Amino acid sequence: MKGVNQQGARAEAIAITAAYDTDYQVGQDNVKLMGLDVHNPVFGISAGLILMFIIATLLFPSGAKEALTGARGWSIENFDWLFMIGCNLFVVFCLALIFLPVGRVRLGGVNAKPEFSTLSWFSMLFAAGMGIGLMFWSVAEPVAYYTNWYGTPLNAPANTPEGASMALGATMFHWGLHPWAIYGVVALALAFFAYNKGLPLTIRSAFYPLLGRHTWGPIGHLIDILAVLATIFGLATSLGLGAQQAAGGLNYLFGIANDLSTQVAVIIIVTGVALFSVARGLDGGVKLLSNINMIIAAALIAVIIVVGPTLAIFKTMGTVVSSYAGNVVALSGWIDREDTTWFHGWTVFYWAWWISWSPFVGMFIARVSKGRTVREFITAVLLIPTLVTVLWMSVMGGTAIEQASNGVGALANGIGDVSQAMFQMFENLPMTGLLSIVGIVLVLVFFITSSDSGSLVIDSITAGGKTDAPMPQRLFWATLVGIIAGTLLVGGGSDALVALQAGAVTTGLPFTVVLILMCLSLYRGLKSEVHLH
Repeated sequence: MKGVNQQGARAEAIAITAAYDTDYQVGQDNVKLMGLDVHNPVFGISAGLILMFIIATLLFPSGAKEALTGARGWSIENFDWLFMIGCNLFVVFCLALIFLPVGRVRLGGVNAKPEFSTLSWFSMLFAAGMGIGLMFWSVAEPVAYYTNWYGTPLNAPANTPEGASMALGATMFHWGLHPWAIYGVVALALAFFAYNKGLPLTIRSAFYPLLGRHTWGPIGHLIDILAVLATIFGLATSLGLGAQQAAGGLNYLFGIANDLSTQVAVIIIVTGVALFSVARGLDGGVKLLSNINMIIAAALIAVIIVVGPTLAIFKTMGTVVSSYAGNVVALSGWIDREDTTWFHGWTVFYWAWWISWSPFVGMFIARVSKGRTVREFITAVLLIPTLVTVLWMSVMGGTAIEQASNGVGALANGIGDVSQAMFQMFENLPMTGLLSIVGIVLVLVFFITSSDSGSLVIDSITAGGKTDAPMPQRLFWATLVGIIAGTLLVGGGSDALVALQAGAVTTGLPFTVVLILMCLSLYRGLKSEVHLH
């Protein structure tokens, strides 16, 4: 009887997959125009809305700044609970997938093989998912918490050993399991429905179990448009931060003014290099740059461990882990928080930022993850980057707090120019000039990797899930990402950081609901496949 039931379940799974393919063929609506291969109406509406935003911001910068700041404040004040519940749910969901029977499902089918080595796979997902943000915040964030730059986590006393421990744990909280669970949900959903069900590699495909043929109608169009907007603003936020930090490094090393002109010039130069990388494709561009990223980053960390406060760094690793584990539950709460300024200014922003990045990082990870089992995939995407981030934060953040707590250098006075925090830390280490130059190079290479991989992802969504869209489309989106980053800096003026955050928070809000529903849809899809494995 058991064998009969298994055969019936297997036949049902095959029938469901066939239905997916039939409905997709019915729902295709790509159009070809002037050498382009675009999804109608996702490409046109997304590009139109983005171009309208650019024009309005450049024509009315003060009005745009007020609107962005207002939208950010409204989203955080009214929907902090949604961001927190959603992100906690994603962590629990991913951990459950590791242990449930669906964990044995292999992306691409029973006989699928990985297309990339484990090292290259990890390098690509990590560089795309975190790199440029880690460079910007790994020094500035823990020092900001320690010195009460903008509130302290759980109201920990500033400038005390307790405050230092909490600063490191809270920083790790923002860069650990939660963001990678967000990425994991999107990446797994995209990879599963593309490689196991034969659907296009686009966000709407993940909703087939819930929407059926409506996936290819107006509801599906709306999902993909939201994904494009969230992606481009989340990516622009990171590129804007990268431009600020690169300009801060140039100011520190060569005295070049760290103003809007320099930051926009950095964006223009990097976007130009990204266009070249986009033209080379995934293997010749993104893969190569990702591997270079990891080599340079590993070398930088190794040098700092050797020439920096070595014993303090290794001690900090234990502090990071214990403080993170001990405070993760309290930091994950949202009811009756007494540290509202810190909670809204940092945690809610981070969750919105990661959610707005999730279509970009998720689709990119999906494209390079065929052949992995769900269990292998989630374990790698969730746990390995978290462990590497512990090392990164212990070295960068630990060294910075060691200097601040001992009254060494500019960091002892707290955060002044956040874009220069990393270089101020380097100033009190041997080989200051070399470390600073390597830091700038690493920021720029992460910058380029994020730009070109993000452009490939947006292009795939707006081409209806195709990964071989014509070259002009890829170049169009790579250019537009750079323009949006520059526009947010212009619109924000002296408060450019707030404007960058506002773009990510506002677009991340509706996409949080999309991701919560995606969890339900993904689980339904995996259950239909488990009997084939």
